Order: sequence, then structure tokens, then C-alpha cells
Amino acid sequence: MKFHRTKIPGLIICEMKKIKDNRGIFFESFRKDLLEKYLGKEINICQENISESKFGVLRGLHFQKEPYSQSKIVAVVQGKILDVVVDIRKNSKFYGKTFSMELDENENKQLFIPKGFAHGFVVLSKKAVISYKVDNYYNPKSERGLKYDDPYLKIDWKIDSSLIITSKKDKKYPSFDSNYLD
Repeated sequence: MKFHRTKIPGLIICEMKKIKDNRGIFFESFRKDLLEKYLGKEINICQENISESKFGVLRGLHFQKEPYSQSKIVAVVQGKILDVVVDIRKNSKFYGKTFSMELDENENKQLFIPKGFAHGFVVLSKKAVISYKVDNYYNPKSERGLKYDDPYLKIDWKIDSSLIITSKKDKKYPSFDSNYLD
């Protein structure tokens, strides 16, 4: 595995080595020891979630409040997504800044998102299957989110807004500039 830092400290692009032959492909999708060595700290992955969505489905921007906040490793098993994160760490010089990247089944890249980020994605292919590993269990009482079309964040989701499909809950989340994060 190779790791690449992004412009926002803590966000790491993980690139897996893909082995191809006449039988197909093989790659290690997760190596705890290598990631921990790169990060310089222990990561305790305890839960893996899988979602399947059709074109235009937007899930996010979600996060969990302490003490249930989660680091995530996001990967696309099938299809293509635009993965987006927002730095919500109040002590970060990147507070309120976004980072996005396309993830797909062919590139063999994943995104490590540390605690302190809101996360979302939109499906750019006909269908996408997404895996995300987390280091803390989901707690419904701690779940929060940000408005995906927040005018302050100005996220370009790469598809026409009329094609976005999202949940009623996601549509009700507040804007970033509210006191909601406190």
C-alpha cells in the first residue's frame, strides 16, 4: 500500500497495489499495520458498513459527535462516486474547508477520513457499492449532519442538482455556519 497526504492534514489517500493475471485481480483492501505506521497512531477498526445506491443518490454530510465520533476508510467496490468531506475541527486552520475526490472500482484508491470531518458522497455511475470501515460504533443519538447544498460550503457535487436523490433526514440538516457543531 502507498499513502498520500492531501492538502488538509489528517486526510490520507490510500492506494492499494493491484495484482492482475489471467484469473482476474487481487489486492489487499486494508492493512492495519501499514496504515498505523503511516499515521503514527493506532486505529481500531470495529465496524464495516456497505451501501448500495443508484445514480444521483447523495448520502451526507454525516458525522457523529464525541464520544462517538468516527474515523473512516471509504472504498468503492463497484461503480463511481464523488466523495466529499468537510473539516469540522474547530481548532483546525482548515475549519469549514472541503475536500473531494472521485473514487471508483478501477483506481484502487481509498480515502482515510479522521475524526472531526463530516462525510458524504454522490453516486456518479449507474450504481455504486461503497464500503466504509470505522473505528467507533454507530450511535444514533450522536448522529449529526450538515446541509449538502449549504451556500457557505459551495460543494460542486458534479451532477445537476435536479438529479440529486437524498433522504428527508439529509434535507433537514442545518447549514455549516450555525451553532449546530457546538
